[in-house]
Amino acid sequence: MSDEVQGSEGSSTLIRNLIIGVVGVYMLVTLGFGYKMSQRIETLESKQKAAEEKLAGKIAATESRLEQASENFDEKVGATQKEIATRAAELQRQQRAAETRLAEEQKKQQEALGSVTGEVAGVKGEVGGVKTDVLATKNDLEATKAKLERAIGDLGIQSGLIATTREDLELLKRKGDRDYFEFTLYKGKSPTPVSTVSLALKKTDKKKGRYTLNVISDDKVIEKKDKTVNEPLQFYTGRDRQLYEVVVFTVDKDRVSGYVATPKHPAIAAAK
Repeated sequence: MSDEVQGSEGSSTLIRNLIIGVVGVYMLVTLGFGYKMSQRIETLESKQKAAEEKLAGKIAATESRLEQASENFDEKVGATQKEIATRAAELQRQQRAAETRLAEEQKKQQEALGSVTGEVAGVKGEVGGVKTDVLATKNDLEATKAKLERAIGDLGIQSGLIATTREDLELLKRKGDRDYFEFTLYKGKSPTPVSTVSLALKKTDKKKGRYTLNVISDDKVIEKKDKTVNEPLQFYTGRDRQLYEVVVFTVDKDRVSGYVATPKHPAIAAAK
């Protein structure tokens, strides 16, 4: 009996100790978990606070930029309105000035019209005199034509009309049968381009009215030696072998003057 009681008490003590141990372990686990949760909550709260502060900073910066932009916009609107007003005033001033100038021009035109009307009668009276002058000029041209000479060139070919002075040459140009190119050559100088050829003066004798020159044509040099004033110097040139003439009507100590006569050529005539 006594042994049974002692065995029962020993079992109760063991169970109690087990329960106490289990409760102790539970409490330790609960305390550890609670500590970890507390640390995590503090970390989350800290991060949330930092995020809120950062967001608040961005909001403040955005509000500042919006406020500055609003101020700039107001300033620009004010300046634009001022410019519009200034421009409108300037346009009005220009319009008034234009109206004033137009009125003055109309007045001047009316005055000029009255003057022109008065002059028309005088002009009509002068027309008859002009017609008379034209007829006289025509008669003078016919008389000058009669003075122009014809000659046999140095190639033995009958020349066209030749000019012995610049006045005669101007007449030939107006007549328009050929193209004419004036020149002045100086002794000892490089060849001078004239029309489609080049000329080089080699020698002059002012007293006898004689000279020697070279014609450079189609990459060839043609010497015209000991020629006289107003003598047509003839040569053929170009792919079509057209006849050109050189006439010298003035011989000085170291220079000569004259012209080159060529067949009518549309391209050369346009170049002139």
